[in-house]
Amino acid sequence: MLRIVSSGDSLLRAFAALNIGRQTASICSAPRNQFVRNHKPANEQYRGRVALLQPAVPTLCNVRETSFFNKLPAEQIWKGVISVSNAGKKRGRGKGSGRITAKDLNRGQIIGYGKANIVWPGLSAPVIRGRELVQQQRLPEDKEREAKLRRIRDEMVNFKRLKLTPLERGWSGSKMPGRSIGPPDAIGEDEFVGFDTKCLELKAVVNMKGNHGRKRRVSAMVVTGNGNGLAGFGFGKAIEGRAALRQAKNRAGQKLMHFDLCNGHTVFHDFHCQFGATKLFVERKPEGFGLKCHRAIRTVCEVLGIKDLRAKCEGSTNVQHVVKAFFIGLLKQKDHQKIAEEKGLHVVEFRPENMNFPKVVASPTVCRTERELENNEILDFTQYCMDGKIQLQKKKFPPFYTKFRSWEIYLKKQEYLRNQDRVRLRMMAETGEVRSYLTEKHPECRMGPGPKEE
Repeated sequence: MLRIVSSGDSLLRAFAALNIGRQTASICSAPRNQFVRNHKPANEQYRGRVALLQPAVPTLCNVRETSFFNKLPAEQIWKGVISVSNAGKKRGRGKGSGRITAKDLNRGQIIGYGKANIVWPGLSAPVIRGRELVQQQRLPEDKEREAKLRRIRDEMVNFKRLKLTPLERGWSGSKMPGRSIGPPDAIGEDEFVGFDTKCLELKAVVNMKGNHGRKRRVSAMVVTGNGNGLAGFGFGKAIEGRAALRQAKNRAGQKLMHFDLCNGHTVFHDFHCQFGATKLFVERKPEGFGLKCHRAIRTVCEVLGIKDLRAKCEGSTNVQHVVKAFFIGLLKQKDHQKIAEEKGLHVVEFRPENMNFPKVVASPTVCRTERELENNEILDFTQYCMDGKIQLQKKKFPPFYTKFRSWEIYLKKQEYLRNQDRVRLRMMAETGEVRSYLTEKHPECRMGPGPKEE
């Protein structure tokens, strides 16, 4: 407490009496440069300078019990450091490797373990170990503890991409499109056994509201199937990506469609399908060809069970339009028996690996004769299935070496070997051996092991 004293005060006289060697009067000084008005003593003996006495009591300071750091939670304090204004977001701030990320300062710390390495029964150690009661004791101090905590906090700042195994990766590294997210959730007692769901699209969408401004959400598109002709796709939208994927996965499980597969590995025939500005030309391929198509179509084929296919995409390559067009084409395709019944003709298959021998794959109940066919009727199987559409193909030019003189010399040398491989293959298919008209006359000339001598 500060006090102003006059010249006749007894307190001033006591201070003056204690002053030896110089005649001065002193009063206590206050903190924060608060000075007291000095009064000259009435006695001429004490006239002169007035000095300040060093206080014997501790100096008083104003202390605030609350501040910005203990009034707000950690999330709001970090938000004030790392957040970017709307104007800054428009200018591209807060993106890339230079962005600031929040640190979890409690990471690496365990309750019961601190600077003082003490064993606390029931907190950092069990109360009873075997048959002995654990006592509180002090262990040697861990000198590397602070360094470990500092290293853990520094690692949180550096952004590291998620490392996945080659089988878990999607279309492009660790991003969600193309990755598997498991089967849909069970509906009551019905479970989706053998199903697998893959993400096709995951993107952020913004809807402008009059009272809330921009409302940001995450949109997801997935496809699910059992690998045996049963598949469906669905959409989901939520604030978080996981919730959107789960919503889309469950909706896809409720909208399943069944498709028949030809020989369990491909489609029945070539077909053309269209959705919006997207056009697809799908071709049937033999076993072992693989999937040569758009990555969204390849993902749908994997969950559907199609192993051999070729698809040409023209126009827009929007993922949603590509998937919808492909499902429309699968729904429009017809099996061989249905086509035979519609046309009233036999469906015959020619394969190069079978030397283009005809094979009847379907026959109608009542087959029409040649006189009953119309003049303008389409009899080509591919043209009939493609609805008169023709896929745009590039013109093929002969190889450059066909113009050289050496190519003509090569053809002359190979003239006597021409078609030998095809003749041998046809003989093996018809008779089971390579033979000629002289084989019966000279049996010792047969290829392979000859007759055993008795």
